[in-house]
Amino acid sequence: MGYNRCMNAEIISPPALATVRPLTARVQKPPVGLLDLNLSELREWFRERGHPEYRATQVWKAVYRDLVAGPEHITTLPKTLRELLAEQLPMPRLKPIRTWDADGGETRKALFQLHDGKAVESVLMRYEDGRATVCVSSQAGCAMGCVFCATGLGGFDRNLSTGEILGQILYFARELKTTGRKLTNIVYMGMGEPLANPRAVWRSIESLHEPQGMDFSPRRITVSTVGLVPQIRKFAEHELPVNLAISLHAPDDELRSRLMPVNDRWPISELIEAVREHTERSGRRVSFEYALIADSNSSVEHARALGRLLHGMLCHVNLIPLNNVPGSPLKPPTAEEIRAFRDEVARAGVPCTVRLERGADILAACGQLRIEHTKAS
Repeated sequence: MGYNRCMNAEIISPPALATVRPLTARVQKPPVGLLDLNLSELREWFRERGHPEYRATQVWKAVYRDLVAGPEHITTLPKTLRELLAEQLPMPRLKPIRTWDADGGETRKALFQLHDGKAVESVLMRYEDGRATVCVSSQAGCAMGCVFCATGLGGFDRNLSTGEILGQILYFARELKTTGRKLTNIVYMGMGEPLANPRAVWRSIESLHEPQGMDFSPRRITVSTVGLVPQIRKFAEHELPVNLAISLHAPDDELRSRLMPVNDRWPISELIEAVREHTERSGRRVSFEYALIADSNSSVEHARALGRLLHGMLCHVNLIPLNNVPGSPLKPPTAEEIRAFRDEVARAGVPCTVRLERGADILAACGQLRIEHTKAS
């Protein structure tokens, strides 16, 4: 999903921007590897091969707590077991093609090549208060067709596996470890629609939360969605209190349908109803993401309509000035217009903040680097 958003004042139609490959197209699935298994499955794997179950716990702690890069580095295992693991349960093939730094080195973006040559992006953002957040991709490309999203420009390739999602997170967790820091937050706001790949996304979250390993708090994990209403309704059924973020970007159906084709399937009224059900059931505040585009959705009138729509909800609005995309006529509003929009939404009693821009000089919004790499290759 990522807010590198590509649209103009007249709104470019989705077919002009995105090549959405058929979801039924044959894809080369990655081999099942170590990060695809949960701890229970890993114990079963060892048991079936005549090894004690405690070996699984040793491996789990090494990978998720000690952050070893692969089975060959797990010194608590005999050499024969390390070799067996490396052969039968390899780590995901995530090859960093390039990395880019911005914000004085506090923001780092990596473009990873997968086993089948597809590319995905992830971003690590460090903050002065000690926070370190990784923004992770859940799909290679995206099929949602949002006209402001650079990820969609490259079309949809496939879902990522659980291991490929976790591989991105662990890559940056290992990098942070070298500087004496730890990962504090994870946001599923990278390439793709996380709730269109729910099994892999939830399995990755469960593995991160496993107490024997990273024991990562679900309250520090946020999953974003363009508004897949059935999946939002299922979201609160999960025991782990993960945060939910909704990509809204417009206060009315006419504008939102022009920006986000998903709105034709689940209009704003259905989306808001599902979000209200979620907050009532979970007791958790929901975030609404709103990309501000000059001369499109960023007027004071839009702000007033957004305030009316969300008034009384347990929510927070994140305003995201549009990232400049090379070759796109679309621009963010002025700083004065952004402040006026924020103040108008807040006047309606809806908490509203402007998200700090990170990594603008390295095209840090999702999909931009993938596009540049594709052009160059």
